[in-house]
Amino acid sequence: QVQLVESGGGLVQAGGSLRLSCAASGRTFSNNIMGWFRQAPGKEREFVATIRWIDTYTDYSDSVKGRFTISRDNANNTVYLQMNSLKPEDTALYYCAARDGLGFSRRISAFGYWGQGTQVTVAS
Repeated sequence: QVQLVESGGGLVQAGGSLRLSCAASGRTFSNNIMGWFRQAPGKEREFVATIRWIDTYTDYSDSVKGRFTISRDNANNTVYLQMNSLKPEDTALYYCAARDGLGFSRRISAFGYWGQGTQVTVAS
């Protein structure tokens, strides 16, 4: 079955950078959209970025556009989220997710596979 395992979270000062990784296994993902979502304490889970595996076309939320970059490594079946110029408001539990099909969506309900999450804390 599909497994998504996140890593790379941690504590960083404002203005710093982190790179999250999502190791995907269980099948090939050429017909999938891969995404990152986040959930801050007391808030709903929200869309961050997605990438279409087959052509690496991407979509970003306005709050991270220009600071975060989503990418994928086909050989290692891994999706990355490079986060630069981090702000305290980026503090959250970050989840990797996968959606069957090639159509983009920002809805949580559109993604059927989820990892356990990795914590990112940005200190001011």
